[in-house]
Amino acid sequence: MEAYVHGVSTRAVDDLVKALGADSGVSKSEVSRICAELDAEVEAFADRPLDHTAFPYVFLDATYCKARLNHRIVSQAVVIATGVTAQGRREVLGFAVGDSETRAFWTEFLRSLRSRGLDGVRLVVSDSHAGLVSAIEAVLLGATWQRCRVHFVRDVLAKVPKGSGEMVAATIRTIFAQADAEAVRSQVNIVADLLGRQFSQVQEMLTEASVDITAFADFPAAHWKKIWSTNPLERLNREVKRRADVVQVFPNPKALGRLAGAVLAEMHDEWQVSDRRYFSEASMVELLGEDARGPGRQQGPNEIGPGTGVTTL
Repeated sequence: MEAYVHGVSTRAVDDLVKALGADSGVSKSEVSRICAELDAEVEAFADRPLDHTAFPYVFLDATYCKARLNHRIVSQAVVIATGVTAQGRREVLGFAVGDSETRAFWTEFLRSLRSRGLDGVRLVVSDSHAGLVSAIEAVLLGATWQRCRVHFVRDVLAKVPKGSGEMVAATIRTIFAQADAEAVRSQVNIVADLLGRQFSQVQEMLTEASVDITAFADFPAAHWKKIWSTNPLERLNREVKRRADVVQVFPNPKALGRLAGAVLAEMHDEWQVSDRRYFSEASMVELLGEDARGPGRQQGPNEIGPGTGVTTL
């Protein structure tokens, strides 16, 4: 199981077993049977309560892998949600496998987080997946949406000639180099007018997205660099993809979820044992007041805490 989760191919496992003296090796079906034992641990991790603390920041992103579905090989999204606690620490909140472009998928996923106790959300950071924004508005009432600036710039660059891309991107980045919220929002208008002289479509995109790409500015400046994009999720995405690439095509979405869940449980445990907070206590106090100093709500009897419940593989 450990070899499987760490991205070792079935063939490599078979060669290892033979080298250790087992002439029969290990068949693919045997590997699958052994790895199915991960299900209980992954399900316990995925269903654990989230009511032990508030999560003012939530990040949502997806990475894509291949799986067989209805006798066809299709691209399936592994959607990952992470959060920052009131004490400034990171947690993997949940994951799901499915079609990330539908509102129904996002609504079901966000409702599952809420049913497990997710609360106190002030800012949700994500790309503008179809249906996602409306699902956030419906399920996470009162939360502000920050459109990932990295994804937004990519969307803009798709509309301009390749030779102008670097100039356009650099100009847009000046929006995020301002010192306060007023300057940030003023710069959006300046950049839109400037680029609009040559690229009218870019001006329209900036004007339409101005509120969503500058939502971060209403939060502590010490947090800006980590809340204006989904970049904090990139390491998780890379780990899931790196290990999934060994398999290439999963026999079904459940098998993909099994591997992704095991990888995410491992990363979650690493965060829990780290001595370093994602955001300092002082900056969380600036955001939440004295509520940020407390230990949070008591861990529930069925909650999986750091180093327990899910084996670090």
